[in-house]
Amino acid sequence: MKTKIIGLIFLLLISADSFSQCAMCRAQLENNISNGNIGIAAGINFGILYLFAAPYLAISVIAFFWFRSSKRNALKLNKGNMAM
Repeated sequence: MKTKIIGLIFLLLISADSFSQCAMCRAQLENNISNGNIGIAAGINFGILYLFAAPYLAISVIAFFWFRSSKRNALKLNKGNMAM
């Protein structure tokens, strides 16, 4: 199980070029690259990766706080039952 989690983290950290752009964006980026301006294409690709990762990060934070809250409630219930 531990190796699967490490493998998943490794895959998420690998950055790859993204070719999933709309036709207008792709045409504009190809025009800029042919003129020697690579900065805009790199920015667009970084933005796509950012938009891909943001929902997963938000869900992970919510899951962490939910898990922590449920653990605290379980400990409180166990302490209450032991006092009786």
